[in-house]
Amino acid sequence: MVTGTVWVANEDGASLTAIDAGQNEVVTTLKGIESPHNVQVSPDGRTLWAVSGTKSLAVMVDAKTLGLHGTAPTGSMPAHIVVTPNGKTTYTTNNADNTVSAIDTATGKPVATIPVGSGPHGLRPSPDGKWVYVANITGTTLSVINTTTNKQVADIEVGKSPAQVAFSPDERFVYASVNGENAVAKVDVTTRKLVSKAKVGVGPIQTYVSPDNRYLLVANQGTEGKPSTTVSILETKTFTVLRTVKTGQGAHGIVIDPSSRHAYITNIYGNDVAVLDLLTLKVVARIPVGSKPNGISFSPVTVGTRPATTIELPEGPNGGAEMTH
Repeated sequence: MVTGTVWVANEDGASLTAIDAGQNEVVTTLKGIESPHNVQVSPDGRTLWAVSGTKSLAVMVDAKTLGLHGTAPTGSMPAHIVVTPNGKTTYTTNNADNTVSAIDTATGKPVATIPVGSGPHGLRPSPDGKWVYVANITGTTLSVINTTTNKQVADIEVGKSPAQVAFSPDERFVYASVNGENAVAKVDVTTRKLVSKAKVGVGPIQTYVSPDNRYLLVANQGTEGKPSTTVSILETKTFTVLRTVKTGQGAHGIVIDPSSRHAYITNIYGNDVAVLDLLTLKVVARIPVGSKPNGISFSPVTVGTRPATTIELPEGPNGGAEMTH
């Protein structure tokens, strides 16, 4: 049995939902974070990081007590937030500013604002923590950030409207959803060159590689008017689609537990999370959550059943906005 908590960012619900991964049941809700597009658990599982789009803030919460540890200003319309493998720095994409904010986790203070490509959306650090790759959704590139200097060092052409990236555990490749082409791109990390593309479903958004490096999952969201309902499952060895599985209305966010047994997919237009068994490649549970679930993250820390908790955030540095992707 999987032990841990799956955290879901409900953008229109101004909340985070906690799901017990062993029981596939909601155990609590954390309220008070306005327009949380994304949530990320720190590598040690002790801290939740989320963004507030309307307040332009990065929010730090204790993963066990659910108490507010602090906030830090970001740029306008923060989208995704990630934590480096050593836990020392977070990086947040500022979609409206074409920048990425770097925050020191020890002090909670911004340490750099890094210009990147057009409309930065998803991002992830490399497994060794040396690089952060950023998907620029209103452009055609991935921006590469050196985490030592906090400078952009490369732009990689991948195609129209890349939305999110995912590294292979061996760090040989990074995969990017190419939303405008209904495809996923495969990039060689050493050469920083596009290797190939594979067709997936309509409107791909988030991507995730299973920790055992067997599968690449791509969530096909479609649009609000014409939602897609599927996740494309590709074999990493062949970079071909093995199966397309129906998961729910507007598949958006993906996370896979450390054992590679289950994937969890947010369905943005269905207000639920689908649990996908990666042995049978079938949906085994569907869990109602808050309104417009987007980002999703796995924590090894269990929180237990408890009443909903509300935190109060300070005003942010500038007017923010809700993400539209």
